[in-house]
Amino acid sequence: MRLLVIGGVAGGASAAARVRRLDEHAEITILERGAHVSFSNCSLPYYLGGIVAEEGDLVMMTPESFRIQYRIDVQVNTEAIAIDRAAKRVTARSVITGETREFAYDKLVLAPGASPVMPKSIAGIDGERVFSVRNVTDIARVKACMDQESTQNVTVVGGGFIGIEVAENLCRAGKRVTLLEGLDQVMTPFDYDMAQMFHREIIDRGVDLRLGSTVTAIGPQGVTAQRNGESFTVPADAVVMAIGVAPETALARQAGLEIGDSGGIKVDRHMRTGDPDIYAVGDAAETTDLLTGKPGRLALAGVAQKEARVAADNICGIVSVFRGFVGSSCLRVFGLNAAAAGLNERAAKAAGIPYDYVTVFASDKVGIMPDCRYLAFKLLFEVPTGRLLGAQAIGGGEADKRINAVAALIGMGGTVEDLKEFEHCYAPLFATAKDVVHMAALTASNVLCGALKQVHVSEVRSLVENGAYIVDVREADEFEAGHIKGAHNIPLSSLRENLDKIPRDIPVYLHCRSSQRSYYAYCALRGRGFDNVININGSFLGISLYEAFTDRQEGRAPIVTAYNFD
Repeated sequence: MRLLVIGGVAGGASAAARVRRLDEHAEITILERGAHVSFSNCSLPYYLGGIVAEEGDLVMMTPESFRIQYRIDVQVNTEAIAIDRAAKRVTARSVITGETREFAYDKLVLAPGASPVMPKSIAGIDGERVFSVRNVTDIARVKACMDQESTQNVTVVGGGFIGIEVAENLCRAGKRVTLLEGLDQVMTPFDYDMAQMFHREIIDRGVDLRLGSTVTAIGPQGVTAQRNGESFTVPADAVVMAIGVAPETALARQAGLEIGDSGGIKVDRHMRTGDPDIYAVGDAAETTDLLTGKPGRLALAGVAQKEARVAADNICGIVSVFRGFVGSSCLRVFGLNAAAAGLNERAAKAAGIPYDYVTVFASDKVGIMPDCRYLAFKLLFEVPTGRLLGAQAIGGGEADKRINAVAALIGMGGTVEDLKEFEHCYAPLFATAKDVVHMAALTASNVLCGALKQVHVSEVRSLVENGAYIVDVREADEFEAGHIKGAHNIPLSSLRENLDKIPRDIPVYLHCRSSQRSYYAYCALRGRGFDNVININGSFLGISLYEAFTDRQEGRAPIVTAYNFD
């Protein structure tokens, strides 16, 4: 069998290596347009900050090592430009000499990946100090520019994974960084309420964060953008564009292969295209969102490798299927670890799925441990079934391991009740006996069965502006350090002695620092006949995080006397 693979990073290299393990006699060739094959593209930004010390460390395998270890022929700097499906031949061109060659195949794997979006509508985007980040060559160019003494002010455009990681590493390298994002938040896999934690952290680390800002031009004076109809310019000695990627589908279109609704190459569950001898994997392939059942793409290396194994198995006669993706991701934002899986609120609404959510702020390990930090955890679930839809975690501790647990259950069609029973490892240095994951599941279970009425932090401003009766059940010293304007302080410790101060004829909203004491107050009051009480989910810590950045951005009056993030 002659296997030809187009694209030699996560998906392509994995497919080739798997076929070699299954078929020692196959003739395997990889065509890679870039100068490197099998490099760690997810690690590229960390070369800028010195976390990855040497450029060569980014390269996992070389063409020579592929040849020696796997008897795989890797042709770098070679761009596939046409597929002749009838003759089973691919025409490729050297990006160095322009010379063309033809490669025959019995089976073909398309793994071209996705390319950075560089809008031609932005004047000056082709400037020599305007960069994108896709491969080792790209990041080497960025690093060379950053190492110049004249490069002090750097603007990063785009607040997604690459943009955030580049911004962090440029700060680590001592640059003055401006981060421009066209939306009202960074990191769209996370919901707006959770993203406020990112915004605060980014600003606290010295980055000039400008949300809702659309770039219109790049020139000698810097980057010009618009926000709320007004134009502004920020100084920039260099610009890194990171506004997203688009699947590389030109070759597939030329070959007459079907492109799916999401813009990726349409494949079946075996990763096979409409041509039985051509497969597609990775960022350019359209697969299925497990939660919505709809076509979609997920540009992550882990998914690409899973798809590659499925394609390789089927090429070698092993029936294998790719069920679809949950959508799990993680990153570090300066001092915060963050992870998410499944649907967020926007995606659930777009899919027409009825949902609710709970947000829990809890310690990531036993409180007396010296490095204990809080972890914000948001859990989305379908109403009324309790099916798990998604989760987001942000904090100083191990957000990823919590999300991994939820992602596993989501992939199995798990529910809130399943998550309640999830058994985790516990020791004071690693977690609490009732982990934040369980606390979220228990709270969600209470909501589903009607044992808990709640409102979310996003609704608190409206409550305050409409004069709602809010009871803060924290102790007096906590209340004085910062509280919701107009709130009444009745500590949980003296709640039962002050029942006469709590109205019975209007809604009463309860809150504390993290919603735990207010939940205890909720239960106590319900037990004494108060059927008008409602718990504020997320509470004062969540309110402070939710309100602070928007207050600063919009210049609006705070609804709290002082923010409290501790």
